[in-house]
Amino acid sequence: MSHDAPAGGVLQSYVDKWLAVQPQQRVALVFVDPRRYPGHVALAALEQELLAAAYGIHEPQVAVAKLNWWAEELAGAATSGGRHPLSKVLFDDQRAQAVPQERWLAPVLAAMAQLEDTTAVDFSAQVAAAGRLHGAFAALETAWWFGEGASSLRAARYATLAHLLHALRRLHDDAELSQLPLPMARLARYGLSRGELRQPSQARSQAIKAQLAELQAAWREAAGLPGPLSVFRALESRQHVALARRAARAVEPLAVLQKGSSGNTLADTFAAWHAARAWRRHAV
Repeated sequence: MSHDAPAGGVLQSYVDKWLAVQPQQRVALVFVDPRRYPGHVALAALEQELLAAAYGIHEPQVAVAKLNWWAEELAGAATSGGRHPLSKVLFDDQRAQAVPQERWLAPVLAAMAQLEDTTAVDFSAQVAAAGRLHGAFAALETAWWFGEGASSLRAARYATLAHLLHALRRLHDDAELSQLPLPMARLARYGLSRGELRQPSQARSQAIKAQLAELQAAWREAAGLPGPLSVFRALESRQHVALARRAARAVEPLAVLQKGSSGNTLADTFAAWHAARAWRRHAV
């Protein structure tokens, strides 16, 4: 069996898609053994599947059809055991039975609702809008890793900010979408039109740095919120905070964001080890 997945074959392809987006999580899998915790890995892969449907499909009717399928799948999986490879792994675990059905459905319903969203007015509105989907998944993740009694406030805010940073990294590619990565107030402040987001300019760089400053402040504030973090969420947040810091100092912040994380394996390994220790202290 590959050490990157709880099972081989079909399931491996979904885990590979998750790792393609978050390659640093290969380090985390050293401490969250997929053979011992297959559901933890399958849940991370499920999040990636739902996010890909919510943000990666530009034909709304196609996205709705896929999300509808997931709604039916997760609504019935507790009884049927699931049809999808990820569902089968998840609902073979007794943890799945302890999570209320509405918690399984909440991320899918939020993903459907956000398909109608347009560009947020300001940063606070961005956080609120993105928090519906990413907060719902963080609540599911926290319940899975730590039990229903654990607070998901910190995980939800970290997940939301991670999405906003990821959206900012795709600023050039997603300039035609209905939901722009920069809020309307920021575009107006720096005199940027939708078309100008594709063109390097001092105004674009300043707008990106202003967005990064708000993200960094929000991350500092979120650190004080209650609730434990999954190993995967802790490592993701560490990487994103470091990336935002590097980009904010750069002359061309978008180029740094697009390049992504530096891949400091030793530091990542230590961070994953530290997160795993915290997880085991809080885990049910």
